[in-house]
This record gives sequence, structure tokens and C-alpha cells, in this order.
Amino acid sequence: MFEAFESGSLALEDVDISYVAAGAGEPVLLLHGFPQNRALWAKIAPALVAQGYRVICPDLRGYGQSSKPAAAPDLSNYGFRAMAGDQIALMTRLGYPKFHVVGHDRGARVAHRLCLDHADAVASVTLMDIVPTLELLANLRKEVAQSYWHWFFLAQPAPFPEQVIQSNPDLFYETCLFGWGGAKAADFAPEQLAAYRASWHDPDAIAGGCNDYRAALQVDFADDLADRDRLIEAPAMILYGASGAMGRLYDIPAVWERFCAKLEAHAIPGGHFFPDIEPDRVSDHLSRFLRQHSMVTGSIGNRTA
Repeated sequence: MFEAFESGSLALEDVDISYVAAGAGEPVLLLHGFPQNRALWAKIAPALVAQGYRVICPDLRGYGQSSKPAAAPDLSNYGFRAMAGDQIALMTRLGYPKFHVVGHDRGARVAHRLCLDHADAVASVTLMDIVPTLELLANLRKEVAQSYWHWFFLAQPAPFPEQVIQSNPDLFYETCLFGWGGAKAADFAPEQLAAYRASWHDPDAIAGGCNDYRAALQVDFADDLADRDRLIEAPAMILYGASGAMGRLYDIPAVWERFCAKLEAHAIPGGHFFPDIEPDRVSDHLSRFLRQHSMVTGSIGNRTA
């Protein structure tokens, strides 16, 4: 995977953010979700490079090859505000004060927070298969709680969920990966699935994912409640799985209309992990949307960093 990409790592105060990058042109930041890592973009990133973009794929803090610090007492270092700050620092260091951002799952939640905290840096945003954290938690319904049980299991105090997961990591994470929309192992590229499995067997990555979800309930909900009247000002595209749990439980375009100033939304065949299963469809949507919202030449910083 990522054979033509260079690898790098950005040292911040409390974490190192690992990433791969390739291409030349307008910068596009791709943010993965749970229970995955940057391997999510192994098919999509090269397609965007071929379309003339500079593509950067980091691992979020707590995931993949990035650092997995111990959780702060208030969990703030695993909140989406901290994760968005990591990405701003990375893109600034690479020479990109303004960029397109694309996120799936937890990465989409980081992208949402990035749009609110760093609006001037965002040329466009694509959010995949989520509704806002505030919408999910403030208006929690029993059907949502049943489908998104992992939010509340992973948020339990340490080390309970970590120890349960470590007793059989493949069983737990496969239940997530194959259960959210009817996917199966054969739907995933073997090299991508192998990269996910490597993280699943890393105790620090297991803890990192748990801390992410703990922070969602204790930190991100409060942050989003404080910003409940703020809109995403950048052009926004919402992609969601046509047969996934999120698509069944919510009218996703209608929900996001309340949070975005400029919005388009599209259903993609499949469930939650449609970026793995339908990478060509996703790449086509991204290429069109990015062209539509291209930045002015000369305003995007160092194209070759």
C-alpha cells in the first residue's frame, strides 16, 4: 500500500503524528475512523493523486502508527478538538494554510470540529457516514443505542473495555467491521484488512480507541453543545452508506442541513465501510466535488512539501 507515497512523522508536544503523502496540486487531507487507520485510503488516495492533488493521509492520535498517549484526567487530549489541532499543526508544518479535508467515521468528527475551530483553513469538507456527535447523543433513541452500542461500551472506565477486547481482539473488531452494514471479510482488500488487524492487536491502539470514545461523551459533547448554533461555512459534501445503520436511523441530508451553510449529500451503495468496498465511487464523488470547489492558484502554500 501507498508504494509511491513518502512517509513522515510530525513531533508535537505530546504526540507524534505519522502520515504518508504524495502528489502535487491542491492539498487534500484524508482522515480515517474506527476501527481502522490510514490504510482506509489505500485505494482512494492514489486515485486522487492521479487526478492532480497533493494527498496527505495521517493516522489520528491513538491509532495506527501515531502516538498513543495516556489519557489526561479530563480526557481532553483525546477530544476531537485536540485531534483537529494535530491536523492543523501537520498541514501548517507541510506548508498548507488552507486545504480540503475528507473524513470517515471518527475522522469525519475530527473534520467537523476542524471546520468549527479553524474555519479559515478549510477549502471544502467531505464527511462520510456520520451525523453530528451532538445530534446522536442529545437526541439518543433506543434504536440508535442498540446499533451504536460500542460508543457506550468503549467509553466505560479503564481498563474494563481494554481487557475485554484484548481477550479476543479479532472477534470484537470483526463484529464492528463486518456488522455495520452487512460487510464480510471478502469485501475488504487483504492488505488493508491486514493493516487493520495489526492495530487491533496493539494494546496501546486498543486503549487509544477507548479513550477516543470516552472523550466523545465527556469532552466532545460539551464542546459541540457550546457550539450548537455554529455552522460549517465551507462547502460540504455528505456521503453515507445506503444500507448502513446510519442511513436507516437518520435522514442524513436533513440532519446536516441544520449544521452546514452549503451542502450536497449522496448515498453510496453498501454500509458504513463503503470507502473500503466502493473506492471508485467515492473517488469519483471526491474528484468532482474537489474540482467544483478548487482553490485559487497560488493560495495553497507549498505544493511539494
